[in-house]
Amino acid sequence: MREAASPDFIEAIARGLSVIKAFDGYQPSLSLAEVAARCELSRPTTRRILITLGELGYVRSDKGQFSLTARVLELGAAYVASSNFWEIARPHLVDLVAVTQQSSSIAQLDGSDIIYISRVAVPKLVALTVSIGTRFPAVQTSLGKVLLAALPPDQLDDALGTPSLSGITPTWQPTRQEIDEELSAVRARGWALTDQQLAPAIRSVAAPIRNGDGVVRAAVNVNAHALETSLETLVQDYLPALLQTAGAISADFARWERRPTITLGGPA
Repeated sequence: MREAASPDFIEAIARGLSVIKAFDGYQPSLSLAEVAARCELSRPTTRRILITLGELGYVRSDKGQFSLTARVLELGAAYVASSNFWEIARPHLVDLVAVTQQSSSIAQLDGSDIIYISRVAVPKLVALTVSIGTRFPAVQTSLGKVLLAALPPDQLDDALGTPSLSGITPTWQPTRQEIDEELSAVRARGWALTDQQLAPAIRSVAAPIRNGDGVVRAAVNVNAHALETSLETLVQDYLPALLQTAGAISADFARWERRPTITLGGPA
């Protein structure tokens, strides 16, 4: 057991949680002695905790073996139910920004635009202000290229045929052939790059966020100022950390989509 970090630390709660965490997929059923050993608690203390958890409906016993019940899911369901997934993903952006010292964002596609849904920014001189809900034309952004590249041909046509609602006039005005060539390159390498195609001095690299079925649901990027960050630094130094972050968020997304649907406050 950990030592109390504060005089207000309630050791009984900490012990109860440690008993719950003693069970896992490899040993879903444990004896009293096994639980006590895993939690580094005395057998009498462990017994009282298991009896308490049993009366609350979180543990069942059968012939001297203890196991968790599905009611334990309620402990996490309250957090999941009260949290937007992108709030859950945000700590990954915080870690990425700590590594790169550059701003990072998550966006989804809406027509021919991207919409920012999560962002962690660092103070930089930038040509465009970005906040949650900001729209940019997708074709000229690394985030948008990733999202457009994942679309089936008919959906891509629909997206590109939808007028932008961003109010931005990008510096790069590609033909459809140029767009198709760019998206083909993105599909081949699995990530996208933009160099001042949206506005002067803005460079970024982006990677896809996928669900458990491998479907691209969003994109995450690292954004940098062209006067401070070269393309080589963006790709060689920041891209590996970005890809790792995209993978971690994708794994969380898959788990979040598989979350159990529990109605709290109903009959036990």
